[in-house]
Amino acid sequence: MNELYHLLVRTDREQQLYNQARRLAERFVQRAAHDDEQATFPFADFADLKEAGFLSLTVPTEYGGQGASLYELVLVQETIAQGSGATALAFGWHASILMRLFLLRRWPESVLTHLAKEVVCRHALINSAHSERTTGSPARGGKPETTAVFRHGRWVLRGRKTFASLAPALDYVLISATMEDGRVGEFLVPMSASGIRIEPTWNTLGMRATRSDDLVLEEVEVDQEALVETLGEANEAAPAQGWLLHVPACYLGIAIAARNEALRFAQTYQPNTLPHPIALTPEVQRKIAEMEWRLTHARHFLYVVADLWDRYPEKRMAMKEELATAKLVATNTALEVVDWAMRIVGGQSLFADNPLQRHYRDVRAGLHNPPADDLTLQWLAKRALSHNPPAP
Repeated sequence: MNELYHLLVRTDREQQLYNQARRLAERFVQRAAHDDEQATFPFADFADLKEAGFLSLTVPTEYGGQGASLYELVLVQETIAQGSGATALAFGWHASILMRLFLLRRWPESVLTHLAKEVVCRHALINSAHSERTTGSPARGGKPETTAVFRHGRWVLRGRKTFASLAPALDYVLISATMEDGRVGEFLVPMSASGIRIEPTWNTLGMRATRSDDLVLEEVEVDQEALVETLGEANEAAPAQGWLLHVPACYLGIAIAARNEALRFAQTYQPNTLPHPIALTPEVQRKIAEMEWRLTHARHFLYVVADLWDRYPEKRMAMKEELATAKLVATNTALEVVDWAMRIVGGQSLFADNPLQRHYRDVRAGLHNPPADDLTLQWLAKRALSHNPPAP
């Protein structure tokens, strides 16, 4: 087993999931450069994920899924990200949404049962599309300009959504829209619905293969039952969003891939000025150590937080700051580790055929996934001040 995992894989089930994910990552890495260069969705990777049964990873066992814990999701996500960061991030949105839906169980049971059957039996893919250009990240409270009007017994949706990861492969999408009474509803929309189309706007520096294109909704009619949830006060009272740890796990996986590439290079590159590979020089060993302590710190913090979430459901409501801090530490650490890896490899890391330049571009995206660092810092400061009032 990879030495980075021997302490973190604790059970036979986790060992099995790790082994499966490791085999998938070995396939993904063969395609990652092509998908990145062409900005094409990794359909072959998702065919492998379907065959491995991973699309139902976070569907509860009573619905036919694997019932993965948060710890197990983090383990799988970090591992497959070493093969392709874009594939892992896209998969993570699907897996985390399913974890959220079945944990909170706010939807009608009939809808949850149908969705589980679609995922387990038909390998359906789902993601949410809440972001809009004018509102920015939904985490900041912007009200969607996408509208939902109830007409002749059906909902009619109009609007445009951005950052719709998995767009070319989705079977279902969750759309947030403002209804006529001013409330915000969440609608489960099949991608086969008339009037919904993908506009290929995804021309980015990193995470190119996620194909997070725009979704345009033009008079999209859905059944009355498509309104699965009304967002607002109930949403604010939800447990902290542990399922979002798939995000930091992905970026740490990318950082591990960069670390591994730097180690391979250092152990095999021997300039004619040295009688041995550069890995034996004190300066390169110092740089390796800089990667190692950062990864050790960030990874153990991430896995401990995931374990706390799994072990103590009654404490989840108070875990918002811990979850957000785990993401802040992991994503910023990933940036630093990739930078150290590129310093070890030197100028060769900048060549287009070197995987480090892809890791460098992909890992930047972590700063822009929720929650943003500034929100995390605000939450931490407010918690500290509320728990330590000034002395009278």
